[in-house]
Formats: sequence, C-alpha cells, structure tokens
Amino acid sequence: MVDRVVRPGDVAVMRLSDGGFGACQVTGVEGRVTSAYALRWHSMDRPSLDELRGVEPLALDHHVHGGRLVHLSIGCWHAVPPGFTWIGSLPVPEDVPALSNTYSSWQSLADDVVRQRRWDRELSAAVKSDYRAAATRGQVDVDFGAGAATLGAATPRLDLSGAGSMWVPASGPVLWSALNQLPRCTALTWAGPDRGLARALADRPVVSSLAWRDAPPVVDLTGTGLQHLSLSGADVREVRLPRGLHGLELAAVDRNLVVYAAGGGRWLHLTLTGADAQTTVPAGLHGVREVALDGGGTMSAAAVRELKELESVRIHWREPPGRLDDVAALASLPRLAVIELVDGYGWDANKLPDLTSLTHLSISGLRRSIVPALKARYRGTGVRLVIEGAKPDTWLAANLNNPFRDWVDDSARGGAAACKAYASAVRIIDKLPQDRRRRADEAEAVLRALVEALNSIDQRYEIIDTLRREEAFDAFMELAARAEVPAHLADQWFDDWRGF
Repeated sequence: MVDRVVRPGDVAVMRLSDGGFGACQVTGVEGRVTSAYALRWHSMDRPSLDELRGVEPLALDHHVHGGRLVHLSIGCWHAVPPGFTWIGSLPVPEDVPALSNTYSSWQSLADDVVRQRRWDRELSAAVKSDYRAAATRGQVDVDFGAGAATLGAATPRLDLSGAGSMWVPASGPVLWSALNQLPRCTALTWAGPDRGLARALADRPVVSSLAWRDAPPVVDLTGTGLQHLSLSGADVREVRLPRGLHGLELAAVDRNLVVYAAGGGRWLHLTLTGADAQTTVPAGLHGVREVALDGGGTMSAAAVRELKELESVRIHWREPPGRLDDVAALASLPRLAVIELVDGYGWDANKLPDLTSLTHLSISGLRRSIVPALKARYRGTGVRLVIEGAKPDTWLAANLNNPFRDWVDDSARGGAAACKAYASAVRIIDKLPQDRRRRADEAEAVLRALVEALNSIDQRYEIIDTLRREEAFDAFMELAARAEVPAHLADQWFDDWRGF
C-alpha cells in the first residue's frame, strides 16, 4: 500500500488481529492531524465499499465504556498500517464531528474493534454481569492462601509477584478461587513457577493481560483469554500462546526460546525489550509482521533478518549512543513498509538501504546535520518522511548522555534549563567529600536543588507531564545512587520536594 494523502470521507478496510476485517472512515484533516472513526463492522472476508455504505460508527460498551464512539485524532508520526487498504469514499454522518479531541494511532481503531467483538462474543453474560456489578460492591475479603486481605471488588490490576505477593503463600497451593471476588480484575502480575496460574486464567477469560517474571522453562497459556503477555525469565525454553493474543513482550529470555503461536505469530505485535546487538527473534515467530526493538545504546537490524513477512519495525534506543548495526539486513525484507526510529543519535539514518516496499519513515531524535540529505533522498519517492527532534551536532556532543535532552523538543528554553540543572548536579555529586556525614548532607542539598530547579522549570514552561515526571524520577534516583543515598530515602525525598 502506497502512503497517500487522505481526505474526509475516505474509507479504509482494516486487517484485524483476530484474523478478520474491520473498517474506518476519515472525518477531518487539520494540518498534521487526521481524525477518523471505526465502523461497527467485522467480517472474515474483506468488505466492499457498497457493503460499508450506511454502517454506523462503532460505540464502545465493553468493560467501563459507556457508549463512547471510537473517534480518534492521529498525528502524522503514526503511519497508516500496511494492513489498511483505502477503498473509496462515502459521506460522513452528519452527527459525527470533523475532529476528535482524543489522540491515538491508526492501529487503535483496529484494536478497539477487536476488543469490542471479544466482549460481545467471547465473554458470557454472567461474566459481564459480575464485572459491572462489582463497581458498587465496595470492599471484599480475598484469600489466596496466605490469609485474608481486604481489597476493592472493582480492583482492575493485581500484583501477585514477589513485589506484591503478600497475599500468596511462599509454597503450597494458591487459592485462585479468590479471583472470583474480583470480577473486574483484567490484569495480573506473577513471578516464578506456574502453580496453577494457567488453569486459573483459562477459567477466567475476563483476565486479558499478564506480566510473568522469572517464568519456568515451559509456559503453556493456550487455553486462556489473554490478549497481551509480557514475559521474562532466563530459564524459559518453550512458550505456547493462545490464539487471541495480539501483544507479546519478551525480555531477558534465552536465545534458544521457541514460541508456538498461530500462523507463526502472524497476528502478533512483538516487542523485544532490553534489546542489544546480540538480540534475535525467537524461533517459531517466522510469520510476525510487526516488531519493536526497545533497548540500549546499540542494536542490530540482523535481529529481524529472517522475518520475511515483516511489514513494520520500530527501534527505540533508551541509552546513548543510539547506533544500529547490520542495517543492510533490512534489504532482505520484501514487505517492510513502515520504519520508526526513536533517539538514534549515534548513526546516520541516511544509510538505510533502498527498500522498494517502504511507504513511511518516521524519525524522532537525530542529528540535524543529516536532515538535508534525508529530505533530498526521499523527496518525490512516495515515501512519507516525518522528522522530529533534530538537534545540532555540537549541542548533542555536550548533552548526549543527559536524560533530559529530549525535553528541548517540548520547550527549547525549558529543556535547556533542565539539561543545565542536571549537568550541574552531576558535577557537584562527582566531587562530594568522602567523609560520610558531609557527603550525606551535601548530597541532600544538591538533589533538593535539582528538584527545585525542575519545579521552577515546570511552573514557567509547563513541560513536565506524566512521561517527563517518570524521566525526572529515574534521573533523580540514578543521581541519588551515585551519591550513595539509600533508594527508599531518595524516593521519599523526590515525592516530598517535587511540585509536578
């Protein structure tokens, strides 16, 4: 599919993660933002434009939704997925506004169709009734085998892992029947051996998300209703996935891992977290069409070399230098249409091989010096090039290792001030005296000065949102560890001092 300019009324058929087809329609275009809504349509065969004529917008009533239309605004950064096909134009219903104030991606339109259909078709009336009734039940007593605890009946997420396993006995049976008291619990966190987890999930299809750390050698979740799985564990050798799973995140798993998934992972969005230059896609996932590599300072395109069905790849460097090795491996992927690169400051994106299937290239965070060549290369080619966060080479030389470097994308002055405050804190901490008492006192003063500087920056420039707050916390805790401040004390300081 060639990336194209869309207009109000344009209709696209969407390939869905359950193997069916849905549809969406553009309602408005304003600058770099397009608004579109999903239609109430699902079929196993690709629909025609005439079949979609008169189909109403999709309104969500699953879980806590109360009839909200799936109407989204989508920025130009987000590529139209290769699984979308534009088939023509129809009149936009008069009662649907041109623009939406809810922002997301094109893929969210397709995912909402699947989630609503699952609620409609796969969950029993009793499960849905219990889910809704829990909203007014208040507190309930639950006992997973380690003694009774009181929780809200409407608890949506439950951590039963090492960090939150006060309710689970260290050994012996787990009383999974306690989940019956929490009919709104749709997400679990678990760690270690199975201990009846898979069976409990199979009996409770309302649980759609699982994070499993330190997983055992064999993980079999085929009978569950999971839609998203986050899995880690150096001992994992074999994973069997349910047909309805569409999000798989793997971290710190063995290179010899084998994954059994429908269609070789054809319906999965695969994320490899903590990726490095040696990361590879596990055996058994030859059909995967979407991959995200999320990792350190250096990664390799060779990780996806054997995925001949691959249509979309996203690479996000979490640490400097932001380098991609073996980039020529992408040339062996005949269907690769979408590439997204985030914070790849350490290499020249213009070194990407020529890809005849490429329709969309998004780059956020790069050296400004390579931008002219990139624009010249893709001008008039039919490839939609989106560039954000280009920074001067000289500025990057001084700030590449600064965790606040990307704040300048939100506010040049506010971001620069945050970078300066962090750099100043690092210089002082690296010169702290060795005397324990003096070191502790001076460490507290410099850390407090950093938070107060961030408070002032946010008051003036209003740039610290949820993401930036998390980045500020991570940077603060790293500096605290560098100054030998205990983590629990640093955590308390951050919450006590911050005003954002």
